[in-house]
Amino acid sequence: MNAPQPRESPAFRRGEEVNKHLTAVEHDWVMWAYRGETGPRRERQVRITADDTVAQAVAAYREMAQRTTEIALACDDLHRPGVRSLREHGPAPSLRWVLVHLVEETARHAGHADILREQIDGAVGR
Repeated sequence: MNAPQPRESPAFRRGEEVNKHLTAVEHDWVMWAYRGETGPRRERQVRITADDTVAQAVAAYREMAQRTTEIALACDDLHRPGVRSLREHGPAPSLRWVLVHLVEETARHAGHADILREQIDGAVGR
């Protein structure tokens, strides 16, 4: 058996990619899974184009975060299951689980953002 080879390119090449991914994941867990909104899941549609800007990505992330905050503040039972799950055979998670998962997801990708920053300024371990 051969050892896995390192990726030739990073999972994310631009900060906008990390940001768009996190925005889409938050939308899918909060709006699509927990609230049960219809329509396609956004995470499967994350594409970066030449027209994308950092300002647009940050604005979309902030808007999604605000929507999530409003839903969390209006929730009277963080343990109540949502409508469905993004996991194929899993039960619909509670809003508490979704919020913790989003914190974990963001933390995982903070490393990607740090690598991108290191590629720009050359400073390691800031």
